[in-house]
Parts: sequence; C-alpha cells; structure tokens
Amino acid sequence: MARSIMEVAFLSAEKVEFDNVKLVKLFVGDEPDGKRDLGISILSMNVSEEALDEVWAACEGLDVLEPIRVTTEIERGSKNAGKFIVLHVEPVKAATAQAPKPTQQPTPTAKPAGTQPEQAKAN
Repeated sequence: MARSIMEVAFLSAEKVEFDNVKLVKLFVGDEPDGKRDLGISILSMNVSEEALDEVWAACEGLDVLEPIRVTTEIERGSKNAGKFIVLHVEPVKAATAQAPKPTQQPTPTAKPAGTQPEQAKAN
C-alpha cells in the first residue's frame, strides 16, 4: 500500500452509526478538470477505523473550503482502482504555524580579534 499526503479544500465530514458499525466519510474539493467538473471536483474518502474519532474531531472546527492536509493510504479496489483511506487530517494553517521558522544569523558588528583601531594622527 502506498501513502500520500495532499492539500485540498475541506467540504464536509459525515458520520454514520448503525448496528455497532461506525463510519466516517470525508468530502474534499480539488481543482476542476474543465471536462467533467466546472466549479470544484468533489472527492469522497472513507476514514480508517483506527482514525475515526481523530479525523472527526479534526474536522469539527473547519470552515467550508478551508485548506486541509490529508494523509491517506491507497488500497487496491475493484478493477485495480485505488481507494483513498484517510489516516489523518489537519488544517494547513495550523501545520504552517507549527513549522519551525528559519533562524537568521546575527550580523557581526565587532571587529575581528587581533586588529587594533587606527591611531589618531597628529598634524
């Protein structure tokens, strides 16, 4: 199985519970291809059983069309088509806020050791 991380627009999350079965489905949007989609291309992905509660909680505070980073595992489906299984969701803005910022080296203002200031000349 292959893993993939993608940045897409959040549309919705849907939770279904019946007969001791709990499912979460994530709906995201991608750039339209201009042939089949004109406004936004809608993708739906199932959430891994191990990540149901985590993904649901991560989606609760998201706004529609907010950029999110989705970690998926790609499983082989019918007719060798890939099925995206969601493992993790995080808002892009939170991920970039936590990223370490590059530190800027201070510019040296002191003169290198071993050099003496010029003597004042008497005229």
